[in-house]
Amino acid sequence: MNDTERHKAIIDLLRETPFASVRDLQEHVGVSPATIRRDIDKLHELGRARKVYGGISAIDAGDSARLSARPYDENRDIAVEAKRAIAAMAAGLVRDGDSIIVHAGSTCYQLGILLAQRNLRIWTNSMPLAAYLGEHGTCQLSLAGGELYREPGIIHDAAAGSPAFFASRFFVGTQGISSKGLLESHPLLVKVIGELAACADEIVLLADSRKFSIQPRNTVLALSRIGTIITDDGLTDVAAKMLEEAGVTITIATTGGAG
Repeated sequence: MNDTERHKAIIDLLRETPFASVRDLQEHVGVSPATIRRDIDKLHELGRARKVYGGISAIDAGDSARLSARPYDENRDIAVEAKRAIAAMAAGLVRDGDSIIVHAGSTCYQLGILLAQRNLRIWTNSMPLAAYLGEHGTCQLSLAGGELYREPGIIHDAAAGSPAFFASRFFVGTQGISSKGLLESHPLLVKVIGELAACADEIVLLADSRKFSIQPRNTVLALSRIGTIITDDGLTDVAAKMLEEAGVTITIATTGGAG
């Protein structure tokens, strides 16, 4: 397979999945990691795909609101004030002795930091949060097993299904929100969130108000599945009405900029 054929095969793969790791591409086209990395560099240079940590992601050619997920390291530095305010509100829902699930994502990571030394049972599939809790936490920690997916930063066993862990609350983030529900561009997150949603009494969505303007391609959970959303004071009246009509309880975290 020559360069042109490999590049076409990679682009075709990215039409099916928005992210592929170096290992995924190796298996797909049957060449060395060094060759794959050169292909990634070339496709990034040509603007046909985007080089990200650990692999390559698709560039969506449609509406600019239909974005592929940002790499975790990039996303964690966006809307930090709002994420911390949302996490603080979420921490107030948690009582000592609770068992909770904290999903991957930068807002959930902020929540995990606040809960690190609480008397809790926390299950997480987040690689960054697991590392933080392992070093700084005193809570009882349960981790997902399986392979490490550096994007989107989770540990997952494709053959395992839902974990044997039941929680009072499942704290989850999302890439985008619409009347259809929670939206993600990464197919793996669609599968994982669906499995975890069956393991908790209540689903609590942690999402800053930007998420209502982002419309990825895959619906993860219907809004009717969400018990509570904690968002910031940038929530519009239109978005609030949509949530209320779906029966979602809205909690607003006020950011410092709003006074």
